[in-house]
Amino acid sequence: MQSYVGVGVTPGRVVGPVRLMPPALCEPPAGERLPAPDGTGTPPEEAAAAALKAAAAQVRAELAGRASRASGDSKAVLEATAQMASDPMLLKAAVKLINAGSSAQRAIWDAGNDVAAMLVSLGGYMAERSHDVLDVRSRIVSALRGVPAPVIPDSDVPFILVAADLAPADTATLDPAKVLALVTAGGGPQSHTAIIARTLGLPAVVAATGVQELAENILVYVDGAQGRITTGPGPAELAAAAKWRGQASLLDTFDGVGRLGDGTPLDLLANVGGARDARAAAAAGAQGVGLLRTEFCFLGHDSEPGHDEQVAAYKGVFGAFPGKKVVVRTLDAGADKPLPFLTDAAEPNPALGVRGYRTDTTSPGVLARQLAAIADAAADSDAIVWVMAPMIATAAEAAEFAALCAGAGLQAPGVMVEVPSAALTSRHLLDQVEFASLGTNDLTQYAMAADRQLGPLAALNDPWQPAVLALVRATVDGAAAQGLSAGAPPKPVGVCGEAAADPALAVVLAGLGVSSLSMAARAIPAVSAVLRSVTAEQARELAARAEAAATAGEARGLVRAALPALAELGL
Repeated sequence: MQSYVGVGVTPGRVVGPVRLMPPALCEPPAGERLPAPDGTGTPPEEAAAAALKAAAAQVRAELAGRASRASGDSKAVLEATAQMASDPMLLKAAVKLINAGSSAQRAIWDAGNDVAAMLVSLGGYMAERSHDVLDVRSRIVSALRGVPAPVIPDSDVPFILVAADLAPADTATLDPAKVLALVTAGGGPQSHTAIIARTLGLPAVVAATGVQELAENILVYVDGAQGRITTGPGPAELAAAAKWRGQASLLDTFDGVGRLGDGTPLDLLANVGGARDARAAAAAGAQGVGLLRTEFCFLGHDSEPGHDEQVAAYKGVFGAFPGKKVVVRTLDAGADKPLPFLTDAAEPNPALGVRGYRTDTTSPGVLARQLAAIADAAADSDAIVWVMAPMIATAAEAAEFAALCAGAGLQAPGVMVEVPSAALTSRHLLDQVEFASLGTNDLTQYAMAADRQLGPLAALNDPWQPAVLALVRATVDGAAAQGLSAGAPPKPVGVCGEAAADPALAVVLAGLGVSSLSMAARAIPAVSAVLRSVTAEQARELAARAEAAATAGEARGLVRAALPALAELGL
């Protein structure tokens, strides 16, 4: 028996055979050159460039087709990867190498290396985009060779997929009926792979060093909550997996009322990426939408979508929640979500650059037009529509956004708290807007100066970090102080980051005083079950213990040890 330890990102205990992701496509021979003229009159470089562009178009069409059949995070990832297949910077660099004598395969390979290295050097979110470039490069080379690109293996029996890492486009097409669990040697707890695994409800462990050495078809046990992989599972592991199968059925339903064990209300909302997600979340009992990622309407477009297209997209979400709250996040473009008509891919540090609300300073008008579309969709809907801006750092920015909302006729403006400055000055921000929502993914990476996509930094990039919990507390305390100074109840402070989907951390967040938690709809039943096992006083006591801990591991351990419901439910 041998064990590997990584970062657990989705709970679940399963036993199954390993299937390894096929190795990456082999590199074209170094120095491979264009063929000699063939006598047809077409210069070899022109023929090679034409073949390259045709292959890129084929890859884009294939990825776009898969995106049209997906939804939510999976759809957005596939659309972004499809867009990368025709990225002008990548193709122009390859054509330049072809004109210098390189073969088409060698040219796109070297151009992909150069573009990926440039993105890695930029750091932050742009470093994660390098994976998309290398994935697209391999798909284009496969198309040029006339062979299939490496894909997730098929099997007659369900299996545990093990990979060095997965391209976002591959993760987006995982079939939960075939894949029992996902284990990767790379990646981080907030990577695209981790987020999509949570959306699919797949037990998953990332940053598990050494797992690529596992043999094909070897039987392993995966504990997605503890982040542990064990070969040759014995009676204890087999029993744990069997118990999980029975317990998992208890976590399939939610009665639509978020509360603690003493009846204290705590709204449990869903993060959605489009109308299909919203309908599924409503069917799962979500009390509303805590985060509508409006990027789904923009990704894959070479130009800004028109007013009517945006209105129709938003109405599809609002229609799923009549009479309930839907919190719309305005366009969060930039960094890992570049848009050709809005963002500058040449920024030296995109994670700290023009992204989110800040794009209105360089491309004024896009945000105002989006707000107008949201307002028109809301006017033709029974949903209670709130709107928040991402990457707000100052009270002045909050006031500017509130004015834009008022101009569009939207009466409930809010801000995302993703930047430490926003957490520390929430009192002043909430003087200008009606609510705040903590985006714990970005808040953690900015607080810890740790790129959330990088496996080696997974331990730092953990929302259990006491510093992050202190920022959550500061945000809630700021809301209380603002309410006191205004002679009114505190304005709502919710959480819409991935931290809300961790049942143990949800208890801590409740104890810190947040008013709502928003997560992937699949996570709501488990979070609800654990929240109902504690009173408000117990939650506050556990939050205080976590805050006082010296490390993230200590905080997590203290809280989990005090929540017997986690073990009872296999979480």
